[in-house]
Amino acid sequence: MGSNYEMKYINLIENKPYLTKQELGLLLEKSGKNLDKKILNLIKKEDLISLKKGLYVSKNYLVKKPSSYEEYIANMIYYPSYLSSEYVLAKNGIIPENVYVFTSVSLRRTRFFENKLGNFSYQKIKETFFTGYNRKDFFGNLKINIASTAKALFDFFYFKPLDSYENDIANVRINWHMLRKEDINEFLGYVKLSDSPKMRRTFRLLKKTYDRR
Repeated sequence: MGSNYEMKYINLIENKPYLTKQELGLLLEKSGKNLDKKILNLIKKEDLISLKKGLYVSKNYLVKKPSSYEEYIANMIYYPSYLSSEYVLAKNGIIPENVYVFTSVSLRRTRFFENKLGNFSYQKIKETFFTGYNRKDFFGNLKINIASTAKALFDFFYFKPLDSYENDIANVRINWHMLRKEDINEFLGYVKLSDSPKMRRTFRLLKKTYDRR
């Protein structure tokens, strides 16, 4: 990556799942415009990959990245957040479509990011509903926040307008046989937490379809 003083830190740079601009400044011993120029040069040489403004990863780390790395980065690009909705439903076989966006829920405003790892979308949810996710092991002591099937289904409908499915929820592309009774009961718990007429209506429609599957 360059001069001798940079080489001292090459192992740190290449073994971190992500690096902030501040971390790169310390490791490369540069600041201000000199740091910006160095980062730009590393990106041009593809030694460094930009995940978003101010967040990077070494190309060599990506060569040996652990499985589920993209899921972990989905959490880190926009924090706090957890993977949910279409991504989790597809991952768990609840919807049949292939999903090419890492869909997440966040306490921050709705955003979308695109980088060499993929597309990452985030929808803002109230703090009360920022729950129902598990902390899955990633690498070492690092964790991935990912919604349960029931919470992913709740978030999926929570962000959809009711009139887009109310008259035909049976035809929403869901593999109903993949849902367990426990998932339905957990879904109801989130409905009660939300105290939302829309979500109570959604639950009644969903339960009716589920019972006659």
